[in-house]
Amino acid sequence: MDEVRLLCDYASDYLDVNELGDFTPVTFEELLLNIYPRKVIAPPESASETVAAARTLVDFLLSTEEIGGKMAARMRTVLDRIEPEMPIALADTSRFGMAKSLFSAMGADSLEQGGPHPGAESPEERSAEEPATGICDCPGCSPLPPVRLASREALAEGALRVPLVTDVRRLVQWMLAGGRTPTVKGRLRVRDAAEATAQLAVADPALLWDLAVYAGLVEVEGVAIFDADAPDPLDTWAAVVEFLVEKETRGAVTGAPALDEELYGLCDMLYRLQAPVPVPIVMEYIEGIGLTDEGEIDLVEVVRRLAYCGVVEADEENLTLTPAAVWALRELYTGLGMEAPEAADLAAVDASELIEGLLSGIPTEMAEADIEAWLGGRTAEEAAAQLLGAVSGAPSVARGIAVTIVDRLGPDAAPAVRRHLEEAELRPHVIHWLSARGLAAPALTQQEVLWMSVDTLALAISAAEDDPESFAENMAASGPPAHVIDEMWRVDHPDVVQVLELLGRSLNDQNIAKAARKAAFKARSRAIG
Repeated sequence: MDEVRLLCDYASDYLDVNELGDFTPVTFEELLLNIYPRKVIAPPESASETVAAARTLVDFLLSTEEIGGKMAARMRTVLDRIEPEMPIALADTSRFGMAKSLFSAMGADSLEQGGPHPGAESPEERSAEEPATGICDCPGCSPLPPVRLASREALAEGALRVPLVTDVRRLVQWMLAGGRTPTVKGRLRVRDAAEATAQLAVADPALLWDLAVYAGLVEVEGVAIFDADAPDPLDTWAAVVEFLVEKETRGAVTGAPALDEELYGLCDMLYRLQAPVPVPIVMEYIEGIGLTDEGEIDLVEVVRRLAYCGVVEADEENLTLTPAAVWALRELYTGLGMEAPEAADLAAVDASELIEGLLSGIPTEMAEADIEAWLGGRTAEEAAAQLLGAVSGAPSVARGIAVTIVDRLGPDAAPAVRRHLEEAELRPHVIHWLSARGLAAPALTQQEVLWMSVDTLALAISAAEDDPESFAENMAASGPPAHVIDEMWRVDHPDVVQVLELLGRSLNDQNIAKAARKAAFKARSRAIG
């Protein structure tokens, strides 16, 4: 019954099925081949159970006289056709929505378990019967996204300015200057800890001392203490972060013992998202892994402490890892044998590599900086020639990236842009570019207008999945009118069905949305025919 309920919920949320009698054969096709693959994290082999639930729903609709016998027969015929197609749709990662893609990449259990943890079993500890593919179902095998790292000089400078690191060094110097020694086990003496708190105004000198020892800032042999050779600041910083997220700190880091234990998972989530995370979402994460069950957590105090440790940066709304923390976590992942790729600097690459890099999912701020740096190294004409030349015959998303960047260029790029007038896929964009700048250009035909509308919207599919509300608002303000949508199904474009389906589920005007769904059905039928 849970599957049947989920079918009804999705039909209501995405397909305007407000009454049971609103179900149609097309509803089931949209649900099982479009909505489920986008929204539901489920293995392909579960498709048969979902189709069985759909058949149960058809039986119920018939028994309650919500539909007639002929409609039920049509629905069952559609379900028979869908059954072998649905496992393929569930396995097709290109159909995943943002949330499903993220959680699939992180591992189904990673948000509940705090992500991959250094304590997770290593490949050597896994059963010998497991296939040696290097990939399994444990969160530790979830692929990490590529990250952009600051220069070593900037990272080292930043690490030395971290208040926690500064206090660790102050404590070590204070211990040396006073001839103080640790305990036989290398711990800070209670008397010294009390004096350090009073004289140095540090909150937890015992934690600072443990960090100093772990990071190699001091060496302890029995009761002797002396300066180690001056270590590389980044080596010190890597050890500090590893200590914070991996060792037993009993609440000394965040102020909450339970959260200290899950600090690796929190940092791992921020590392994987690579974007500022709204503070309420961080709190939801903390609640989601059950930490608040053990008592109230003061998130403001947690953020303050983590900022003191140099791990996060925060404003009133968002939380993100510091560049130094990103570097240190990558060092930790690499040390654990995980593949932690570094995002290439796109400023000096060719146009194809630039487009590929922009499509890899790097954050918006990083992408903007890369585009500006790339354009800054070329004349407008050179940039246009390289970008448009790189996407001749390419998929619409790559073409959309190139056209979007070329749209930033002024009339100086016209000779290079005009050379692509004879290419069918680029011609509508070229004509529009020239006309927008008041330059001589042929008139767009109606078919070219339709084709460019579909091609432009194809680029928006990913962004629409990320932020459907903003997409719907933009479409309401400047989207194609109903008569254009009605004709889009005729366009010979590989993404026309996907674009029309996007409009059908996103547009606020229900009449235009319905027209888009009808056009999508016509486009699918045309493709099949």
